[in-house]
This record gives sequence, structure tokens and C-alpha cells, in this order.
Amino acid sequence: MNPIKFSLLISMVWMAALSSTVQAAADIEFETLDGKTVKLSDFRGKWVVVNYWATWCPPCRVEMPELGFFYDAHKDKNAVVLGVNYEDNSPSQVKTFLEQEDIKFPIVRQKGRIDGKTTPFGPLRGLPTTYMVTPKGEVVAARTGMVDQKMLEEFIRKYDAKK
Repeated sequence: MNPIKFSLLISMVWMAALSSTVQAAADIEFETLDGKTVKLSDFRGKWVVVNYWATWCPPCRVEMPELGFFYDAHKDKNAVVLGVNYEDNSPSQVKTFLEQEDIKFPIVRQKGRIDGKTTPFGPLRGLPTTYMVTPKGEVVAARTGMVDQKMLEEFIRKYDAKK
């Protein structure tokens, strides 16, 4: 597939999600691997890429470096990545994985019981799943499947251009 068609397809996937997902995010709370509370509102003023993943998920593992590249390029500017580990492993097992894979963006866990079907953002259709939260705290898109740095940057650019 040529790059233009691929870019158009990716935009359509995000935009389809955009039309059905726009909502204000409640002040969702997560827990760090060290047991501290992190709120979605802690990142107000920046785009938040909320990515649900698991260590046993091959596509999740493939996209982790791309999320890291995006995080490194944007953390001091306009966006952050919040990786939500969606499994019941011990925090030490997850930390070992993160060290082995050299993952530096913030990793948290969903507070409460994980049922494999839901998130505070809505139903979980599979892993990885990524939600885009605007600097104002609105959830404007959701995508089940892998994302990469270019795709995230393109989404933000196009969304901001519409404003």
C-alpha cells in the first residue's frame, strides 16, 4: 500500500473513532507500580496518549518503542504517553519487563478490578488499545490495534488544525 493511501486509511480509522468517542474524561485515577495515585487531570494542558497494554501481548510489545519515541519527542512540549498495564502480574514483574525493554514513559495500572472487558473510557475490544485525550481533558478518539509515532503526531496535527 502506498504511503498516501496508508495515511488516509489511518486518518479514517482515527476519525471514525473520533465521531463516536468525544466525551469529557472524568478525573480518572490510576496507580503507579509503586502504589501512588496518578490522575488524568495531572496532565491537563497536554495531549495524553492513554495506551492499554500487557506484557504477554505481541502487538503491544512491538509498539512500545514507538510510544517511547513519541514520548521522548513530546514530553517537554505538548503530549505525554500513559501506559496502562492491563494484567494481574506483580508490579516487580512489570518493572523487570520495562527495564529489559528500556521503556521510560510512565506506566500505571487501572484502579479497581480488571475484568478484561472495560476501562474507565469504555469497553475494551482488545489490546493494545489507545485513547487520545485533548489538553482540555476530552477523549476524542480510540483505536484498538498498534499505533506509531507518526500516526500519533499526524492525529494531533489534524485535530489541532480543525480547531
